[in-house]
Amino acid sequence: MGNREDTINKAISRLKETGIAILACSTIIETDPVGGPRQSKFLNAVVKIQTDLTPEQLLLETQAIENQLGRVREILNGPRTMDIDILLYDEQIVKTQKLTIPHPRMLERDFVLTPLREIAPELTERLIHARH
Repeated sequence: MGNREDTINKAISRLKETGIAILACSTIIETDPVGGPRQSKFLNAVVKIQTDLTPEQLLLETQAIENQLGRVREILNGPRTMDIDILLYDEQIVKTQKLTIPHPRMLERDFVLTPLREIAPELTERLIHARH
């Protein structure tokens, strides 16, 4: 919603402002929404970062950035200004009530795999092959 590309760039800038290093950023792609109500297309990108934050601290930071950029959680999978997902965190597996890493549906979604393959092709192929 809104100026979508500008919002993505603002989110990346805010990650940097929190001391998170941006190591790589994919091309921003436009994709059809998956699930949820009928809505406009989404813009998607994948960013590789380096941080000293724990996964739980990173989640809090990303949710704060979503809120700063006007994220409102009204409709599950509905239109939103920003949605930051943590796909992977090194080789860690995290399963809590608020956070699951690796992201449970990332390998089912081309809007994740296409930009992930762009910045980490070997990792993407390894994940896909490990799934089968």
